[in-house]
Amino acid sequence: MSRTDTPHSAWLRIGAGNLIALCAASLLSACVVQTRAYVPPPPPPPPPPRVYVAPPVVEVAAPGVAVEVTATEPPPPLPDYEQPPCPDDGYLWTPGYWHYGYAGYYWVPGTWVQPPQVGVLWTPGYWGFAAGVYGFHAGYWGPHIGFYGGVNYGFGYGGVGFVGGRWEGNRYAYNTAVNNVSNTTTIHNTYNQTVINNVTVNKVSYNGGAGGVAATPTAQEKAAAQESHIPPTAAQSAHVQQAARNPALAAKANGGHPAIAATARPGAFSGPGVVGAHGAAPLATSTKPPVNQMNTAHTPPANAAHPPALANKPAVVPKTQLAKVPPKKPPVPPANGAKEDKGAESGDKH
Repeated sequence: MSRTDTPHSAWLRIGAGNLIALCAASLLSACVVQTRAYVPPPPPPPPPPRVYVAPPVVEVAAPGVAVEVTATEPPPPLPDYEQPPCPDDGYLWTPGYWHYGYAGYYWVPGTWVQPPQVGVLWTPGYWGFAAGVYGFHAGYWGPHIGFYGGVNYGFGYGGVGFVGGRWEGNRYAYNTAVNNVSNTTTIHNTYNQTVINNVTVNKVSYNGGAGGVAATPTAQEKAAAQESHIPPTAAQSAHVQQAARNPALAAKANGGHPAIAATARPGAFSGPGVVGAHGAAPLATSTKPPVNQMNTAHTPPANAAHPPALANKPAVVPKTQLAKVPPKKPPVPPANGAKEDKGAESGDKH
């Protein structure tokens, strides 16, 4: 200890040394490497079992109505045409519409149809846009008119309901204000009720989508969709099939103006009662007889009488019935070598 050191300073040096030693020990203990064992992470939980989830169901405008066919493009506008006269009592009008096949859209002519039973009315089919496609909702017979897309088909089908006729007991009565009933000889159950259209009259042929009719089913139409329905009759189905086979009814061929826009009866695509659309080209007529008549058109019946001009002419005998005539032998010359007297043989009158 130096002379200048005091007892207090000595204690300070001792305390400082102890503090330094303690800090060094703490640092050394912190530098000790701790060895830890590697523990792998737990495996991921197994994936949940795959459960099939059905695609979302697109709600159609009229529940209970089947979609018959779909297309990626909208149908053409409805053609403008006149209604042919009702052919007979008991026929109901079914409006024409565009259908779709392998070659595109084709027109199914409107026609008068006998219903499958008394008391049912025809709800027309319609095109509706949903889920990016245009679907055709098939028509049906039922006790009440259902939803048909708000499409104005005319002749009593103005887009909602039907005012073209009604059942009066077991007989169908026609509203002559919107139906062509000129056969008053056999059709007597008619009435005339003025129809006021509260809808925009246009030729749009589909519901929904860009440019389509913006209509939704009413409460009455929803109730009608839940009723018991009857599908199209056999005559109606054959009518559609015949239209599909007729190239003149394709939209690509007629430009939306079919020459057969309506008929008096199902499948009667020629003759009286066929009505063409306004602006349609006339139907091409052919004078060539049908195939099944070509072999018989010019063959007279077996018992047909001969015309007077041929009555006195000898009958023509077929070559197979001609008798064989032996050839004529040449004449024998006279024995004396004299020439034959042709004058004697010919009876010379000089």
